[in-house]
Amino acid sequence: MATVGACCRSGGPAGVPRNRAGAHRDADRVSGKSRALDMKTVIVCGVGGLLSRWHGAPIATVLVLTVVTSCSSSPTQTAEGSRNAASPSAIGRTAAPPCPTAPLAVVVSVDQWGDIVSELGGACANVKTVLASSSVDPHDYEPSPADAADFMNAKLIVVNGAGYDSWASKLAGSSASGAPLVSAAAVTTTPDGANPHLWYLPSAVTAVADAVTQELSRMEPPAAGYFSQRRAQFTSATRLYVNLIAKIKAEAAGKSYGATETVFDYQAQAAGLVNKTPAGYRRASANESEPSPGDVDAFLTALAGRHIDLLIYNTQTEGSIPEEIRSAAEQSSVPVVKITETVPPGETSFEDWQYGQLVQLAKALHVAV
Repeated sequence: MATVGACCRSGGPAGVPRNRAGAHRDADRVSGKSRALDMKTVIVCGVGGLLSRWHGAPIATVLVLTVVTSCSSSPTQTAEGSRNAASPSAIGRTAAPPCPTAPLAVVVSVDQWGDIVSELGGACANVKTVLASSSVDPHDYEPSPADAADFMNAKLIVVNGAGYDSWASKLAGSSASGAPLVSAAAVTTTPDGANPHLWYLPSAVTAVADAVTQELSRMEPPAAGYFSQRRAQFTSATRLYVNLIAKIKAEAAGKSYGATETVFDYQAQAAGLVNKTPAGYRRASANESEPSPGDVDAFLTALAGRHIDLLIYNTQTEGSIPEEIRSAAEQSSVPVVKITETVPPGETSFEDWQYGQLVQLAKALHVAV
């Protein structure tokens, strides 16, 4: 099939255990094998590094769930059942105007982008998000036959890239559909080894939204005006989130933070904050390895001495080391801002999720909301 750009994957240490809260994980799923992709793409696929989950204790035996084609317990989610239908601020919750054409089948790898694509597509896109549950680790997911069928039938495929969801790029490459691929890593030219949590980068959200709208409009010209309107509405829906980032930057730029993981780094940097997570701890995160006792002690010492203004804590991570760091922050009266890697249950849209976390951040920095 025609290829616009070459796609590749990072050769990073994919076998390092990652333990998301509630996740069911099968170590045999991680093969480390790379696979050339031969497909029609609209962008050059980016690659990047993975981030580790540190445990500080052996991982308990986990259940391996067998996924069958008709599995009702699959984490896959369609737009009709998505959180976009209920939130009071996202455009997808109000009844979308009728689509002037038949809706397009769109498959998205993870819910961070699935929520956005659902809002952009409205009634003109049947969006299926493969991983719509925080209990599944995107790095290690083994797609089911039903997932493969969804990719085969898709007219557009949206992935994160940068090594975060390599299984999705594999499925896209092996699909005979030739569907265009929008990769967040590619549209942002994210380099090899970079932080893959691109949905926390405001400019990446804009770039992906633009790329998705462009592809949808190209595939269905009669609905181009509809998609343009949805794109404008998405800009309006994210205005509170964008404006709060700007307000925090204006009033608290230069304030410091430490983080148990690098999940939130892009957004913290967009808000003008300075990362004072000890260098050794950060290197361990980037290298998919466990921090040394000295790295952990350096973090605890910085918190005890209040050399860090606040701690960013990912609540979807299990393990004694993150818990020890969080406890140390609380004991030293360092504010703890709780964030999540994926859209948590109960959130109604991408922008509501992001805004809620930013409100926490603003309060921790004494920025009026």
